[in-house]
Amino acid sequence: MSTAVKTNTLTLVQAVTDGMRTMLREHDDVLVLGEDVGVNGGVFRATDGLQSEFGETRVMDTPLSEAGFTGAAIGMAVNGLRPVVEIQFLGFVYPAYEQIMTHASRIRARTMGHYSVPMVIRAPYGAGVRAPEIHSDSIEALFTHMPGIKVVCPSSPYDAKGLLVASIEDPDPVIFLEPMKSYRSSREEVPEDKYTVEIGKGKRVMEGDDVSIFAWGAMVPVAEKAAKEMAEQGVTCDVIDLRTLYPLDKDLIAESVQKTGRTVILHEAHRTGGVGCEIQSIINDTSFLYQKAPVEYVTGFDTPVPFFAYEDHYLPTSNRVVQAIQKVVNF
Repeated sequence: MSTAVKTNTLTLVQAVTDGMRTMLREHDDVLVLGEDVGVNGGVFRATDGLQSEFGETRVMDTPLSEAGFTGAAIGMAVNGLRPVVEIQFLGFVYPAYEQIMTHASRIRARTMGHYSVPMVIRAPYGAGVRAPEIHSDSIEALFTHMPGIKVVCPSSPYDAKGLLVASIEDPDPVIFLEPMKSYRSSREEVPEDKYTVEIGKGKRVMEGDDVSIFAWGAMVPVAEKAAKEMAEQGVTCDVIDLRTLYPLDKDLIAESVQKTGRTVILHEAHRTGGVGCEIQSIINDTSFLYQKAPVEYVTGFDTPVPFFAYEDHYLPTSNRVVQAIQKVVNF
């Protein structure tokens, strides 16, 4: 006899909170640290209520020092804890970049596998919420270049909880990117109990035969909107939410492109050197002879994310995606 799964209707940020609470309850070695994560519950309230439930020794406020508390978390992880670090905005991670790239990513290799760094660095990222410059950066490619770090980016509440639980259980460091624009834009049924979503596996969110669209984070709904518009014109799109940016799901990318023969890559990060370039490299390696048109990109521009008045001009829109789809279809 099957047992019904109890669920709650949660936003993405509530699902992140639920994931941390689940792991704090289950594992005494999990702890949360960062600026204002305690009494204030975090800048986006992602840690709301956790300090009152688990105490100051497991949910701890830190000084304004990203390099300091990230480095401290690396030491905790090496010594057997599972810290979850909150960076208030991804654009604030630069002072901690040296700790992540020089130490967190390399300790397993440096010690010939004797030590690992089971820690998660959570960071809201992306534009579209009218935050000032630097707060809106989308710099996932800076981390996908370094072996030793996994980079995860959910687009839905269900995936956010499942991927966060999997990230905290992972024996190696994970950069967990949370799209700010998606924090409270939708709700979804999320299981109350613990579950995981496998790191490194993408998800097909729309089935189609004519064009493959690869996206992640806040760009997934943009891809879906464009695909629905094209469906009305008789063009069906295979919309793939990659969910993990390192390692990429090469099998799903190849499967989709070999079915459709046409590709649009969508991300809000800058075009040059972005993750999209690696996706195209995978397509060339696995599916070159299946392609019916050159790969099209829809991305942010190669400028810093602008202030409010121009932010909407920077972010990719469904209209730009539709134009890219029409270009590969009519090539």
